Amino acid sequence: MKIGNSPEGSVAPAKAEQRPAARKPEATGTTEGARPAASAPAPSTQVAISSAAKLAASASTSTEDGSFDTAKVQRIAQAITEGKFTINAQAIADKLVSNAQELLDSRANKH
Repeated sequence: MKIGNSPEGSVAPAKAEQRPAARKPEATGTTEGARPAASAPAPSTQVAISSAAKLAASASTSTEDGSFDTAKVQRIAQAITEGKFTINAQAIADKLVSNAQELLDSRANKH
């Protein structure tokens, strides 16, 4: 069962899914039926990319032009289809621990 799905189907949509009520047109001095020029909405928040995110993006294993090894992707897809693809959970766990340690070390050096 997915989170948020109710068997009865009577769950109200989340706030992000609800549509705001229609706004009344503002008096702009335009003629009947003419629409005023649309203006961009004011930004609701600002986004800043951290130095760690910039470092991670620059250390990406893909090539500079954003391409990837299509042949490798096809080999992996074929292995998955044939049921021959194996996952080395130990290697994944080791890499996660290593990345977490690097992140903690970089934060400790900043303070």
